[in-house]
Amino acid sequence: MSNRENLTIKLIALDMDGTLLDNKHEISSENKEAIMLAQEKGVHVVLSTGRSFRTSRDIAKELELTSYLVTVNGSEIWNCEEELIDRKLLEPELIEWMWDLSQQHKTNFWATSCNRVWHGEIPKRIRDHEWLKFGFHVDDDSTRMMIEQELKSNGRIEVSNSSPKNIEANCLGVNKAEGLKKVCSLVGITMEQVMACGDSLNDLAMVKESGLGVAMENAQDELKRSADWITLSNKDSGVAHAIHKWVL
Repeated sequence: MSNRENLTIKLIALDMDGTLLDNKHEISSENKEAIMLAQEKGVHVVLSTGRSFRTSRDIAKELELTSYLVTVNGSEIWNCEEELIDRKLLEPELIEWMWDLSQQHKTNFWATSCNRVWHGEIPKRIRDHEWLKFGFHVDDDSTRMMIEQELKSNGRIEVSNSSPKNIEANCLGVNKAEGLKKVCSLVGITMEQVMACGDSLNDLAMVKESGLGVAMENAQDELKRSADWITLSNKDSGVAHAIHKWVL
């Protein structure tokens, strides 16, 4: 950790649910103030989320963010003018296969297309749409492990989660770290100059590959083991705590 004390952080990457947002899906005044101070210091603040652009842009506006937005686990990158910079699609045949898998195992599911999020339903003509992510919610541990293994053995799917009870599937090679690498190249910095904060396995790649990987106190154990530092929980403005310690 001693060499990390000398890090110069130029970009803060923040997961939203379970990290930036409290359990009511709100942003604390402490988090808002810390983010504002970081931006005033010239530090980029980037939301790096599993959410779609449509369900995250209001938070970016509320925080008056002036940098990029990494959405759907790195499937898309947007700029602050709401222009799409990059997009990685999941093949429709994989969506059909995963929907069949959810029916076979009788799980709840959702799917993110380029224009909406489908909860518990899917369009009749899946191949007429462009897709970014498929998600399973599975309460039973053995069923969830079975589905995870099927997804991983497919070889064309990036598997993660945003809670211990779900599975998130993106196009192979799509994750938040890869999205942030593109953002770093756009703003002229390296991943060594990034502080990434998260709580779930869809944050694992960015926490491992950033100069400073921060896990929330409420994070999943695997993420905590991979992080450089553990901050307070999302209920206790852990994001602000990390920003004050490492950036301000």
